Amino acid sequence: MFTGIVEEVGQVATRASRGDVLILRIQAREVTTTLARGGSIAVDGCCLTAVEVAADGFTCALTGETIARTRFDERLPPGALVNLERPMRADGRFDGHLVQGHVDGLGEIAALRRTGEAAELEVAVPDALGRYLVEKGSVAVDGISLTVAAVDGDEFSVSLIPETLERTNLGSAAPGQTVNLEVDVVAKYLEKLVR
Repeated sequence: MFTGIVEEVGQVATRASRGDVLILRIQAREVTTTLARGGSIAVDGCCLTAVEVAADGFTCALTGETIARTRFDERLPPGALVNLERPMRADGRFDGHLVQGHVDGLGEIAALRRTGEAAELEVAVPDALGRYLVEKGSVAVDGISLTVAAVDGDEFSVSLIPETLERTNLGSAAPGQTVNLEVDVVAKYLEKLVR
């Protein structure tokens, strides 16, 4: 379980295929201090397992299911910036919102408008995910816990404070870029119960 509070922005160092498995090497320093081999780490909001850990980064293995649901295919080349978060500690403070690290689908950045030091981000979502988005509800965009400012058809918008722009990969986001989306798990459970 994660909270959507990004600890560090890492960088994709290498990507290679071993059969049907994609091997990603991520350069990072802060998150590796307590990351053990076999430990979970959220990379752009996707819970992955660190199969190798060193002081300067870690390696993850991704199967077809993960690749199909995320932007880890060819849209994430070496040099790409990724948001990193270690799992929430049971004795820690709960910031953000409940983020499982299970990406529901891909969104596309429709606009990023700077408003001085802050910004407004608009994201287009697939029909299957739009029903879970409500004004003032929570959404994880590339693993970042954000509050939905407005929903308009197949798009939603969020406001980004300077801290978010500086400490995450959204500071370099651009229209047309894909992002991993995880909608609020509570909304999905409620929908199932009501059915």
